[in-house]
Amino acid sequence: MAWRTRPGGRIVLDNTLVHGQVVDPAPTGSAAAIRGFNEVVRADKRVEAVLLTVADGLTLARRLD
Repeated sequence: MAWRTRPGGRIVLDNTLVHGQVVDPAPTGSAAAIRGFNEVVRADKRVEAVLLTVADGLTLARRLD
């Protein structure tokens, strides 16, 4: 994935738990899209991220390189 942020840039994503739908075996719609994004962020060694379990989920990500 090509990140369109400069090194040190931050991305904040809201509603990353989608009412728990992201953990369904076969999520659909926005839950599937957010789950896919979460997987990309987790697998990318150039990104440091944390998921805060406040409200419906908040992900804070920072590009390292």
